[in-house]
Amino acid sequence: MPIQKLNQPAFPRFVAVLAASLLAGTVAAGEIEVRDTFENPGLWEPTDPTAWKVIKTKKGNVYSQFKKRSQYKPPHRSPLNISWRKEPNFTDFQLEVEVLSTHPDYGHRDACLFFGFQDPGHFYYVHLGKKTDDHANQIFIVNGKARSKISTKTTPGTNWDDKWHHVRIVRNASDGTIAVYFDDMKTPIMTAKDATFASGRVGLGSFDDTTDWRNLHIKGTQAKATK
Repeated sequence: MPIQKLNQPAFPRFVAVLAASLLAGTVAAGEIEVRDTFENPGLWEPTDPTAWKVIKTKKGNVYSQFKKRSQYKPPHRSPLNISWRKEPNFTDFQLEVEVLSTHPDYGHRDACLFFGFQDPGHFYYVHLGKKTDDHANQIFIVNGKARSKISTKTTPGTNWDDKWHHVRIVRNASDGTIAVYFDDMKTPIMTAKDATFASGRVGLGSFDDTTDWRNLHIKGTQAKATK
């Protein structure tokens, strides 16, 4: 499925983006596109290396998070199963990936996508959960304390089955908007607005379940540290 083009900001908006980036200690370093078919697991940094492996299939590589009981202990209440892509850091971006939930069905069956990583206690994540509540099927921020919901819109739940699904995240760092799409790429299932973290790495995983991932595609603006 073709990726949508990111909106090209007008000059006043560019100034706002630059100001927000400078406050966060970053500057825009140009547009970048990443296509990852998981040929090289060394590009990834799992919180628990024993929980992830690459599986070769007839339809390409699968990055499999196969271990439910992670050895990782986060500093605050937040997901346990994460693999962070080592680089690049993104400001604005559009991320697309295919995901398969491999956990038996239950009320909080989930998969998670992560972005805006600063350190293990500061980042955003999308929780695609079977049933919605204040701690499931929402967009969250982890900001030096237990995760908190920032969603302005969500659905009654993500209808997981045993099939592959297409997920998209669109992030505009300058105005803080976040939109999440699941299979239907026309209407977002979740939205949020938060500009706390202007850039950061992205990641894949689940809160405490198991998941498989393939065909990651990211297009956006790379950021680099200033002096």
